Amino acid sequence: MRAVVQRSGPACVRVGGEVVGRVDFGLVVLLGVRAGDTEDDARYLAEKVAHLRVFADAEGKMNLDVREAGGSILSISQFTLYGDVRKGRRPNYMEAARPEEAEPLYERFNEYLRGWGLHVETGRFGAMMEVSLVNDGPVTILLDSQRQF
Repeated sequence: MRAVVQRSGPACVRVGGEVVGRVDFGLVVLLGVRAGDTEDDARYLAEKVAHLRVFADAEGKMNLDVREAGGSILSISQFTLYGDVRKGRRPNYMEAARPEEAEPLYERFNEYLRGWGLHVETGRFGAMMEVSLVNDGPVTILLDSQRQF
């Protein structure tokens, strides 16, 4: 399981012109599920995201996690995080989980985040989405449950 995590100001996701998820500030998480990922991967990544200390404390140090900072999470499924372009120019998505495997793990990831007391908004799994955000910092973190980076 992979995630691109961005600290953000206002962010929203639209499907067909309709806003389906919105946060005032917090983290935008683009989440990809790899074939063979398990609930342990979802739990590991959710815990990492929930406790990332990327928000400023009273001294201006990045020392607070999203909950401590009073923020929310906008979670978006994104299979293209497993696009492989090492050969050729067109990404191949052979590592990405099929939707019937990926969707339950994406939902489980979000449930774990909520279990940490976080407010989580989501996009719509499998839909064409338009994601808008103000990247704050910019702060962008790459996470991988297989500890690839």
